[in-house]
Amino acid sequence: MTLVLRSCVLAGAVLCAWLVAAPEARAFEPFSPLPAAPPIPAENPQTPAKVALGRQLFFDPRLSVDGRVSCNSCHDLRRGGADGRKVSTGARGVATARNAPTLWNAAYQTAYFWDGRAASLEEAIAGHIVDPAIMGQPDAGAALASLGRLALYRKQFSAAFGGWRPVKYRHAVDALAAYVRTLVTPGGPFDRYLEGDASALSEAARRGHGLFVEKGCAACHFWVNLAGPVPGLAIPMGKGFYELFPTYRGSRYEAEYGLLGADMGRFHIDGRVEHQYLWRVPTLRNVELTAPYFHNGSVATLEEAVRVMAKTQFDLDVNEGEVSDIVAFLHALTGEFPPPESLTAP
Repeated sequence: MTLVLRSCVLAGAVLCAWLVAAPEARAFEPFSPLPAAPPIPAENPQTPAKVALGRQLFFDPRLSVDGRVSCNSCHDLRRGGADGRKVSTGARGVATARNAPTLWNAAYQTAYFWDGRAASLEEAIAGHIVDPAIMGQPDAGAALASLGRLALYRKQFSAAFGGWRPVKYRHAVDALAAYVRTLVTPGGPFDRYLEGDASALSEAARRGHGLFVEKGCAACHFWVNLAGPVPGLAIPMGKGFYELFPTYRGSRYEAEYGLLGADMGRFHIDGRVEHQYLWRVPTLRNVELTAPYFHNGSVATLEEAVRVMAKTQFDLDVNEGEVSDIVAFLHALTGEFPPPESLTAP
């Protein structure tokens, strides 16, 4: 089987020759089970104390300027890591510009935000806290001022980082990133299938997997997170993997779902005309749990998202049987979650 990427972009260059090698020279596997743990940066090693602090911060609305929202407000871990809205509502009731992506398995990405503007989880989290439409803090000092007065946090920061005055912005960011790196969902049906359990996928899901490759979906949605390369395997952290959306123009979906609106994705970051409507490839893991879909949250169902992608990315009209089978495969990408009681404030 040969797999050619038609519309994805890696680190600014069009990819036209990613190939799945023949069996006798297998250098690249398009799909792999999700590892039990993501890559951990040397500059922010995982420790139990750091992760515990990160969990405390993740669910604490006091991290926002008005105490109204926590990280979990937009990335609800018991709702697939998103919030079920087209766009989220941040501090002071301000609406965000884009749909909130899931945080489950986010640590396998190489860049963050829909436009890839953050090169690491740490950078993305730091940006969230001072974003007027998210946590709304005016600056780093204000973000930690109230928390630093609490004995609980002084104790937890000290346990995680030591030092005389451990309640620091960079420590909060590092702790949150460490916690997010624990949010992984291995062991789903497709993972078990890849590990050799042929019974893990239904007949419909197996047909859907074949269609997923045949129609071209796997051109962008491949490897362990079904979102392209993971850190270190092909590209370093900070180099995003993108797709042009829509690629084929002129379908009814453009107007119906606002696909060619004022928000032009990566273009707003680097100003390159060829990057208009270029978006970081999102993970498809747990995708059945993260409706509505796309950067603007315009599509309500997974079935419709499949139709939209087939038409706008490959100029294909898929029939209902094909849609049903592809959706069955996408359902098989839902992994195993930790116990619900661990997904709340400690």
